[in-house]
Amino acid sequence: MRPNTAVTAVMAAADEVRPWQEDLYRDLHRNPELSHQEHRTAAAVTDRLGRAGFAVTTGVGGTGVVGILRNGDGPAVLLRADMDALPVKEDTGLAYASTAVGTPVGAESEGPVMHACGHDMHTTCLLGAAQLLADGEKHWRGTLITVFQPAEETIDGARGMVADGLAALTGPVDVALGQHVAPLPAGRLSAVAGPALAGAASIRVTVYGRGGHASMPQTTVDPVVLAAAIVLRLQGVVAREIDPGEAAVLTVGSVHAGTKANIIADRAELLINIRFYSQATRSALLAAIRRIVTAECAASGCPREPDIDICEEAPLTDNDAAVTARVTEAFAGALGEGVMIDPPKVLGSEDFSDLARGVDAPYSFWLFGGTDPQTYRAAEAAGRVAEEIPVNHSPRFAPVIQPTLDVGTTALVVAALAWLASNQPPAPEIQSGDPRARLSG
Repeated sequence: MRPNTAVTAVMAAADEVRPWQEDLYRDLHRNPELSHQEHRTAAAVTDRLGRAGFAVTTGVGGTGVVGILRNGDGPAVLLRADMDALPVKEDTGLAYASTAVGTPVGAESEGPVMHACGHDMHTTCLLGAAQLLADGEKHWRGTLITVFQPAEETIDGARGMVADGLAALTGPVDVALGQHVAPLPAGRLSAVAGPALAGAASIRVTVYGRGGHASMPQTTVDPVVLAAAIVLRLQGVVAREIDPGEAAVLTVGSVHAGTKANIIADRAELLINIRFYSQATRSALLAAIRRIVTAECAASGCPREPDIDICEEAPLTDNDAAVTARVTEAFAGALGEGVMIDPPKVLGSEDFSDLARGVDAPYSFWLFGGTDPQTYRAAEAAGRVAEEIPVNHSPRFAPVIQPTLDVGTTALVVAALAWLASNQPPAPEIQSGDPRARLSG
């Protein structure tokens, strides 16, 4: 059976899968779980995979779940979804909006939790694709590996699964595939070969002053003034030190010092985030941060050198060209040439590539739209996409269920079958008098 015929056959059961998928999506959205705490979500995933006939391993890298369906000789295809939510208070107004609370790992107090990045959609799409491929296993050969990853938001979930023996569990993997819902028109897909998502690093900077009474600033070295000078000086790094043709971001996301208005603190902490597409840009950004922080501390007469540490790092997502071309061709063949749109420049980051490298597989990671198409077109026509279309991590981010769910599910099936159905013998030609002709097309 040719791959496009296999897609038609496997997707024939979509109407049976869609109702429980939509219910499951609403349930997961209503009940989000923070990174490393995805116990309820993992249990739902385990139940669905077990019912579909997968061999299921739980607790991989903490709360990760791996389902494997072996179906004869052929390629091994890994499909991945992430499961965790964010410490964000939902403001979507949906009937199934989250009111959940939780305490992030390492935090001291609880707060609101929301699926503000669409991982509930990713999980639901992959479970639907797994069910469809399991039900349609006579139309393909090989091994289907489904990985439901925890803790993408803390950029350590993929590494945790790899460290916990993911490669030994899966065996050799021919290709790893993944996707992310984005503020693009629902029903559309976007894929790019080479750098697709940025690398990122978070840097914790602690500068040391000399504390004292606010009425006697002459006796102190004020770390608040120092921190302000650092923040302002850092704003010129991308504008004046990075090639204008090179994508880069430097953001100071947090500044903290002091406890009271009439006390000058003895230290201040800054959390800085950088985004880049090349190691050269990464090195330039880090060098500029170190140079500026050190120089401003010297200019302020600080009693000791600052501490500058990388506290979190996300890898560059660098899609394999051949894999991406095959995926894109399969999408266009199954969903029509018009389904693909030009990829936006995305400086968001992911840890999917850590997982793919951990199983030593070439990979491709694409975007699928989640915004109501009419809403998007209206905002685009008015030149107000940035103002009116909620983006990932926004308290108003909520993909429309359809056609987002259908297209995201179909994309995973189509991409997997681009390998799993490729070793099937060609279908015999059907003559016009053959009764099977009535079933073709």
